Amino acid sequence: MSKPLLNQPAPLFNAPVCGGGFAADARLDLTSLLGRPVVLYFYPKDDTPGCTRQACGLRDAWDKLRRKAHVLGISPDPVRRHAKFISKYELPFALVADEDHAIATAYGVWVEKSLYGRKYMGVERSTFILDAEGRLQAILEKVKPDEHLELVLQALRSME
Repeated sequence: MSKPLLNQPAPLFNAPVCGGGFAADARLDLTSLLGRPVVLYFYPKDDTPGCTRQACGLRDAWDKLRRKAHVLGISPDPVRRHAKFISKYELPFALVADEDHAIATAYGVWVEKSLYGRKYMGVERSTFILDAEGRLQAILEKVKPDEHLELVLQALRSME
């Protein structure tokens, strides 16, 4: 499946979520966040080196980010693993459990990857920034964890 296009409506979803003020057994409907920008960042796995650096970068800039947009991390990990990741690193934003890969597929980031010659399916680290109406204003593909925060802040500044 191809990625959604800029200036088009973002694919909507309703999925399990935790952290960021949501109860442990909550579900999030993306439409409930519209009215202000939304940062959706897709990452492969909780508590791995790159994903941890990426999440902690967002955490460390939380005072800036929370004034500009809702932030959601999305990975195939289940809610209970997300809860441990949130607790361990004191993440202030919500994490969405995409165990069946439906959201990643809708955004075109559930892709074939290769490691040491072995092919497998996984999440391509990517970020989508939606405007208040839910249209895609920025797509950051194959993001490097250490560059992610600055790219997100640049995209949000360009929307002001």
